[in-house]
Amino acid sequence: MRTDIPTVPILGVRVAKLTEQAALAEVKRLFEGPSASVVAYANAHSLNVACANARYRRVLEDAALVLNDGSGLAIAAKLLGQAFPANLNGTDFTPKILREAADRGAAVYLLGGEAGIAEAAGEKLVAAIPGLKIAGTEHGFSQDVEAVVGRIRASGAEVLVVAMGNPAQELWLDRYLTATGARLGVAVGAFLDFTAGKVERAPAWMRRAGIEWLYRLAQEPRRLFQRYVVGNPLFLGRVLAQRLGLRRGA
Repeated sequence: MRTDIPTVPILGVRVAKLTEQAALAEVKRLFEGPSASVVAYANAHSLNVACANARYRRVLEDAALVLNDGSGLAIAAKLLGQAFPANLNGTDFTPKILREAADRGAAVYLLGGEAGIAEAAGEKLVAAIPGLKIAGTEHGFSQDVEAVVGRIRASGAEVLVVAMGNPAQELWLDRYLTATGARLGVAVGAFLDFTAGKVERAPAWMRRAGIEWLYRLAQEPRRLFQRYVVGNPLFLGRVLAQRLGLRRGA
């Protein structure tokens, strides 16, 4: 990430401190940059993972843009004496990246989810975003990665949206984005599942209140118990330890 982008360092990862408009301006700059760029979203879960996975943390450190996703990051920033001007979560901000792609005539490839999810999401995105071109879609479980990379490259896509969960999607982009020929790789988590209608989003009032995670936990309690019930307090404890370390170093 450019050194002149304001950030909030959280658990060793610099998270961009931008308004939505400023974040979009940075995305536009990345489209015009000289090399392929990765855009990632950081939330409480992903930063917990980064604490235990040095390679993943390095990928986040090297990403062209890391955006704050969710209430956990908002609380963390406040604990550190800062504030994010907007919640730039992947489900709401990624469509804005795709609108920019449509405006530029840049084709998009959707990779991830179970069979049929990327295709269904693509159909809904094309209906919602005028001029959007979907160059191809593919589920996220292929064992022949080189073949997947070849298909993406052959499609001519300039934007690659990858939905494989953390840290797999970011690690995939770090290793293969350049080989795909795409200019922008976006790691999007459950975005394709939400868009395709496989997973229902929380009501707007819960999203505004910063408790969307409770809705998701109620939907998938077994799968998400560790992430939210265990992970959220762990994350906040780590941030408090960071704040204490900063105070001691002052």
